[in-house]
Amino acid sequence: MRGLFEAIRIRAASAAGRSSGGGAQGARGLSVSDAVYFVVGIVIGAGIFKTPSLVAANTTSARGAMLAWVLGGVASLLGALCYAELAATYPHKGGDYHYLTRSFGASTGFLFAWSRMAVIQTGSITMQAFLIGDYASQVASLGPHSASIWAAVVIALLTGANIAGLRQCRFLQRALTAALVLGLALVVLAGLALDPAPAGASSATVANTTPAFGLAMVFVLLTYGGWNEAAYLSAELRGGRRAVVRVLVIGISLITAIYLAINLIFLRALGFSGVAGSEVVAADLMRRAVGPYGVPLISVLVSLAALSTMNATIFTGARTTYALGQSFPPFRRLGRWHDGADTPRSALVVQGAIALALVLLGDVTRGGFVTMVEYTAPVFWGFLLLVGLSLFVLRKKDPDAPRPFRVPLYPLVPVLFCGICVHMLRSSLAYTGVGALWGVGVLLAGVPVLLLPRARGLVRRRAAAARR
Repeated sequence: MRGLFEAIRIRAASAAGRSSGGGAQGARGLSVSDAVYFVVGIVIGAGIFKTPSLVAANTTSARGAMLAWVLGGVASLLGALCYAELAATYPHKGGDYHYLTRSFGASTGFLFAWSRMAVIQTGSITMQAFLIGDYASQVASLGPHSASIWAAVVIALLTGANIAGLRQCRFLQRALTAALVLGLALVVLAGLALDPAPAGASSATVANTTPAFGLAMVFVLLTYGGWNEAAYLSAELRGGRRAVVRVLVIGISLITAIYLAINLIFLRALGFSGVAGSEVVAADLMRRAVGPYGVPLISVLVSLAALSTMNATIFTGARTTYALGQSFPPFRRLGRWHDGADTPRSALVVQGAIALALVLLGDVTRGGFVTMVEYTAPVFWGFLLLVGLSLFVLRKKDPDAPRPFRVPLYPLVPVLFCGICVHMLRSSLAYTGVGALWGVGVLLAGVPVLLLPRARGLVRRRAAAARR
């Protein structure tokens, strides 16, 4: 299919340490619109049906709640501009893995790829699967472990769809994202059809007696999370290196507009105090709009949101695992690209197996969704901070590299982005429990692999190649 992939297989030990050309010239099977579907599908997950009430409960007024959502969009755009420069300059299927390896060496790159394979992506996949399992169990319970069984089934089915090929995966993502956006539009229309909430319900009265705007931003940024996955699509995008800039800007603009519209509708229909005091804000709105039939409708919509996020996360997560297999001989089987299906099948299989193991962890701890949130958050924000710092490092180490896109207002924009990451890292450690210990423990489990003599030699060679 692509001569480049054959070269990568032959020279696996040095491929990721070279310039971006080595990873950028492979199959370009995605259009800008395809990639926007993936980004929107990843970001707009089931969180938008839960976090508006948490945000409102930690602000002092409807205006403050809306300000938090606007700031979330601005913060995401700041990060997207940083990623746009990295992805346009170094398009590679490995995304963050490639930037971290070039910036901080093969050891950091390996630990990121290890964490993404075993913590970040697989934890996110399992998190959404548990959410589907919880809702599916309300319709068809499979016993005391019903949520876990449903979660495992959904992981297996979506992994199978991705293994089947890029064409099938792309079609599925378009269908899921379109259905999700249509469902959200129906929620907006239902809210518009209602009479506005009484003036008293919209007053600047705080349901939470100790509002914390910083905590509100944690929930907002968690809900916006996932836009950085566009970096993993950069090597498969048609339209040149600047195409990823369009994907990020269009995607985040759409997401911000959708989030603002949804929150405005919630506030209009239920009032500020109604949103702040709700446990299931979307279900409360639909129950008021169409009666008892509204709850099953919301259940379907939440499932669509989770499926859309899961499918896109499975797609992008396997790309980092594939890059890990290319670069480190102990994982070479993961670096095989199936030309006929245009997918990294081995990486998809291993990723699916790890996600199924995490389903078992969630079942044993009886935490399910919450355990997976705790499991992923600190590791995710720690590495996202390093990616932000890599922009400074690569500007200094590689000043002559062609940069089709440069971050505007440098260095202010990346400094602000790194500050956001520091805040989120601190918050994720402060507000999580035992699940975070599991996640950090799995991250540290990758260190012994680097202590192997063969691995140490490879790390030295990779670091030398990255400096060239």
